Amino acid sequence: MRPIVFDCDGVLVDSEQLAWDAWRRILARYGITLTSDDIALLTGRTDRDAHDHFARRAELPDHASFWAELSDITFRSFDRHLLAFEDAADTLDALMMRGAVMAVASSSPRERLDRSLAATGLGEYFEFVVGGDEVAFGKPAPDLFLAAAAGLAVEPESCLAVEDTPAGIVAARAAGMTVIAVERGQYQREELSAADLVVPRLTPAPFLGSSTP
Repeated sequence: MRPIVFDCDGVLVDSEQLAWDAWRRILARYGITLTSDDIALLTGRTDRDAHDHFARRAELPDHASFWAELSDITFRSFDRHLLAFEDAADTLDALMMRGAVMAVASSSPRERLDRSLAATGLGEYFEFVVGGDEVAFGKPAPDLFLAAAAGLAVEPESCLAVEDTPAGIVAARAAGMTVIAVERGQYQREELSAADLVVPRLTPAPFLGSSTP
């Protein structure tokens, strides 16, 4: 079975609404209204990218200070409400039982990523985890996926990547990986069409044997 590198937010954990609600609350303090266009543009990208985007609209604290405010709200929300997608948890369990080698490559800062995996109990499935603040460039650059392959000590071209955003798909393909996109509702199927395979939910089937893209 090929090594598998998963995105986290929107693929493994149902965090997008909770995270954007936290952003909405913080931005309101600075007179910024979060729009659907902002969400579409920034989903899958790093928090630093989002901070820089909104800093062009109003004066914000530096990224470190802003992150301290944002993470306080986000983590309290995650600890209370964050859940793993049921299909993701079932798929990870089935793949682990078959000996799959798996990693996570997420645009989230490592602190938030670790909190997400701990809150949902998914951390045990992965041999390597890398967050967006641990590489030079976030998605759609390939750095996160290249770091994940290096962490697993495998060639990127041998890996399957699992994503749910156009930026993530571009990043994984730039790293040389075969990409499976899961359609969670944020993006339509045609917006995910750069992936090698688009699925409506996660199951073990696309990762096994002859059904692998």
